[in-house]
Amino acid sequence: MATSRICCVLGTLTLFMFFSAFANDVVVLTGDNFEKEVGQDRGALVEFYAPWCGHCKKLAPEYEKLGASFKKAKSVLIGKVDCDEHKILCSKYGVSGYPTIQWFPKRSLEPKKYEGARNAEALTEFVNSEGGTNIKIASMPSSVVVLTTDNFNEIVLDEKKDVLVEFYAPWCGHCKSLAPTYEKVATAFNLEEDVVIANVDADKYKDLAEKHGVSGYPTLKFFPKNNKAGEDYDGGRDLDDFVTFINEKCGTSRDGLGQLTYKAGVVEALGSLVKEFVGGSSEEKKAVFKRIEGEAEKLTGSAARFS
Repeated sequence: MATSRICCVLGTLTLFMFFSAFANDVVVLTGDNFEKEVGQDRGALVEFYAPWCGHCKKLAPEYEKLGASFKKAKSVLIGKVDCDEHKILCSKYGVSGYPTIQWFPKRSLEPKKYEGARNAEALTEFVNSEGGTNIKIASMPSSVVVLTTDNFNEIVLDEKKDVLVEFYAPWCGHCKSLAPTYEKVATAFNLEEDVVIANVDADKYKDLAEKHGVSGYPTLKFFPKNNKAGEDYDGGRDLDDFVTFINEKCGTSRDGLGQLTYKAGVVEALGSLVKEFVGGSSEEKKAVFKRIEGEAEKLTGSAARFS
């Protein structure tokens, strides 16, 4: 049991480190290192942002992908500045709104403001043009299970799985906005064997959308183990909203990064028995322990693995 738990923790840590790698490819710039990194012998694209800014949060996964793509490009730096922490530095470069993205040519601290689309593709094209590079966007493996008419019933109607399904259309703007968050949700629960985060192209598989009453995009439906008719997901669409929902519905204990929370392994139903055990005599403890073992054998899913 101990070995199994250690393997699970190590697996979680490995997955976290893998998906965190993209974020580490963006250089964090401060008042102390800005002129040591920018304006030297390589061009630099710099995002001036604020941690509370909604547009900045939306840009973050795209900018991280950009950083990963240019990680090995010696002639280009991809950096960012937290303007809440470094107000003087941001003011120096005329930043008045967030995010502000500026290009600093090689050996120059005179920036050119980026006015293009805020996605990895457009940013890559801009940096290639300004920096004389020819970099392609780094791809990231998806943790979202892709559903089709061939596998929908097999996966969604599996009574051993809790399944969250997004019905989307490729042309839908709201679906595109949700995509990076939904990917993070899937990554967070990737190690939960009985939790599936999936999506289906409702434009391509219209019969599935029709069958489940989908009339707008994106539509999210939850198919728990005990209700394969499905229920509408009407919660918020931030990462924390999804994580809270899944944890409450599936009995899991994950945070937005996929790490186990302090609640992992704690089974509230056994709380009273544990109190009896702690306060009992030697004979009483033996009896209570047998009851605890009996209750533990009834546990399933996440509770069984981590308790």
